[in-house]
Amino acid sequence: MNEPKIAIIGSGSWATALAKLFLNNCSHINWYIRTQNDIDFFKTQHTNPKYLSSVTFDINKITFYNNVNNCIQNSDIIILAVPSAFINDELKQCTTDTFKSKIVFSAIKGIVPQHNLIVGDYLQTVFNISINNIGVITGPCHAEEVALEKLSYLTVACQKINYAQQISKLITCRYLYCSTSDDIFGTEYSAVLKNVVAIAGGICHGLGYGDNFLAVLVSNAIQEIERFVHKVHPINRDIKDSAYLGDLLVTSYSQFSRNRMFGTMLGKGYGVKQAQVEMNMIAEGYYAVKCVHEINEKYNVNMPITETVYNIIYLNKPAKEQMAELSKKLS
Repeated sequence: MNEPKIAIIGSGSWATALAKLFLNNCSHINWYIRTQNDIDFFKTQHTNPKYLSSVTFDINKITFYNNVNNCIQNSDIIILAVPSAFINDELKQCTTDTFKSKIVFSAIKGIVPQHNLIVGDYLQTVFNISINNIGVITGPCHAEEVALEKLSYLTVACQKINYAQQISKLITCRYLYCSTSDDIFGTEYSAVLKNVVAIAGGICHGLGYGDNFLAVLVSNAIQEIERFVHKVHPINRDIKDSAYLGDLLVTSYSQFSRNRMFGTMLGKGYGVKQAQVEMNMIAEGYYAVKCVHEINEKYNVNMPITETVYNIIYLNKPAKEQMAELSKKLS
């Protein structure tokens, strides 16, 4: 059986980590990077100029593209790894024909804000991709620890389980293990919501709350996530699995969590725009909380943590007062 042609779409830290993983087992990948300057740097220095610069690559194993349409058309399996807020712009030159007969896995942990859709739904709606050809790569995992080759775990989900197993086999290595799932909707929504919770945890940290409170916040958060994903896509799932609970824990507690960092800055008194400029990275939870708030107008799930973060970010309500109110609703 011929090796599938893998395409990485994106040039951030997670895209770079995934490229590193695939090249452990694949002889070659295609890699879409938007700017030619970044590609030129990569070719001369063998590292990403902006993210995970400690990771070096064998450039002979990579074909770089700055045209996303060409990259996808010359590949079999597409790995989407750009911030959800930019996916619509990145794929605007693509059509349904671009994705014809392609298998597409999303490593994006966010909602497409222009459509209020998780990436799987977006791919179906905009590009008419069969649900059987759509999958999800989710945590618990941080790109920075993959770069350091620290033992890590991922979950690969697809309703066509043999596709999930194929991707799992291609990225499993001595420092990364994979499990598989058929719950693409639950894992996607959980990955979205854990970023919102991480912002809440960061806000608490910035305000001076301690570990005791954070433990209660996260305990309540996994219940909130379970209520929401069950309402949106009710199937039999164990919310304690690492794709759900594990991903929530690592994002809420880790020093590498940009959503927690964003929340910490808000808790310390930074304005939203000021915090975004200081970070110079995308906190997916910023976009996700507004989308989830709007989606939940239909489902009316009890989501006090999500609503608190929404109130702070989008209604400019004082973080200190909002967290004090939230603390009365937790148990």
